[in-house]
Amino acid sequence: MGPGVITADLHGKNAYQAKVTVEALLRRADRATYRLRLIHGCHGGTALRDFIRETYSHHPQVQRLVFSPDGGVTELVLREF
Repeated sequence: MGPGVITADLHGKNAYQAKVTVEALLRRADRATYRLRLIHGCHGGTALRDFIRETYSHHPQVQRLVFSPDGGVTELVLREF
C-alpha cells in the first residue's frame, strides 16, 4: 500500500463496517506505512470514536494512538517515522 500515512473516512459507517475497513487496512499495510488516520467525526456522537479507541488501543500492530484536538480523528501509529 502507499507510503506514510493512509487516511480512511469512516463517516456514516457503523462499528462493524468501520472494523472491517480498519482490519483490511492493517492487513495491507507494509513497511512504508507508519500511520492510519481514521476520520470518524464526533459532532454526531462519539460511539464510533470510542469503539475505535477501545478496539485498537491494545491491538498488536498498533504502538499507540494519537487524537486530534477536536476529537474527530484518531491515528493508529504502526511504527515511528
